[in-house]
Amino acid sequence: MGKSTDFIFGLRPVIEAIREGRQVERLLIKQNMQGQLYHELMKEASSNNIPYQFVPVERINLHTRKNHQGVLAFISPVEYQRIENILPSVFEKGEDPLIICLDGVSDVRNFGAVVRSASCMGAHAIVIPAKGSVRITADAVKTSAGALNNFSVCRVKSITGGIEFLKESGLKVISTDEKSSLPVFDADLSGPVVLIMGSEDRGISGELLKISDLVVKIPVTGHIGSLNVSVAAGIMLYEINRQRSAQP
Repeated sequence: MGKSTDFIFGLRPVIEAIREGRQVERLLIKQNMQGQLYHELMKEASSNNIPYQFVPVERINLHTRKNHQGVLAFISPVEYQRIENILPSVFEKGEDPLIICLDGVSDVRNFGAVVRSASCMGAHAIVIPAKGSVRITADAVKTSAGALNNFSVCRVKSITGGIEFLKESGLKVISTDEKSSLPVFDADLSGPVVLIMGSEDRGISGELLKISDLVVKIPVTGHIGSLNVSVAAGIMLYEINRQRSAQP
């Protein structure tokens, strides 16, 4: 087995790592691979919701020149939690859940900054999709000021399915959209909340906006109309906490 601080390689080592429950972020697989072990790998990746990408062998060679057999797996520095396991412990403590869902946020440092704010503001978990989202690296841990080491991150196959589960569990779904006519400071953000934050370039998908209970905007007065996602998340989390603190 070949190892580094953040990846392993080789067909059988990667298959065994997945079966043993290692936190695999994503796979790089050489194009046009065949064989029994390859099919075993694809089966394991699919059943464990692990994203993969077919690439030229030169792409894998950039990471290692050892006998990688056309397969390289990036390993997460954090252990993912199951979304179903988060809520019971929160409710048992008599607290209102505060969950953040990130839709399409791919910048590592933005992600780390959101986690740092979430940890400071008492959020209980962050939910990210398995595909099309940030890969958690040492840079993300550093940007979070170490918060990722003690913060719950849930990776789900479908972000829509994850949010619908949270909604069915009694959480109010709140999204941010600069086109909304409802300022966040006039919205009721009390009670159990799942807060959806989108990427800066695409925002929140229309599908997620449709299932949201509230769509709010953060009023801005300057010439630039949009905020960095980590800054916007910090403002939203502050307002949620302010409203919770104001309740009798």
